[in-house]
Amino acid sequence: MEKATFGAGCFWGIEVTFRNTPGVVDTTVGYMGGHTENPSYQDVCSDRTGHAEVVQVTFNPNLVTYDQLLQVFWQAHDPTQFHRQGPDVGSQYRSVIFYHNESQRLMAETTKENWQQSPEFSGRLIVTEIVPADTFYRAEEYHQQYLIKRGMATCRI
Repeated sequence: MEKATFGAGCFWGIEVTFRNTPGVVDTTVGYMGGHTENPSYQDVCSDRTGHAEVVQVTFNPNLVTYDQLLQVFWQAHDPTQFHRQGPDVGSQYRSVIFYHNESQRLMAETTKENWQQSPEFSGRLIVTEIVPADTFYRAEEYHQQYLIKRGMATCRI
């Protein structure tokens, strides 16, 4: 099994997207990329800890490749929105790929360049950060599989 970590706005929606991807074994929502140890949801929402809301994906590379997960990531959100996704505003909602090894870094950078050249993003700059993974802080239990627990399939209206 391998791990991948992505931030694409509110972690509730992106968690479901990855959970429903064949080859994904598990998903866990949490926080990464900040400077405060053991942040709470309230801390992260203050936009003062530097953390992003993320989903950590455990996947079977024999069933789904990291490149395929990157394609899911790029299609699941708007990577041209700086420190926001839709109505959610703040650096905790930034578009970010936290890579776990050099191979993931290279693939992330290549796919970002490819998507930037696509007609879909013509004239709009992709602002997605690509940075090394650091400490992952698991979000509070009520955030885990939040939408599933509420019988919802998506956050979108």
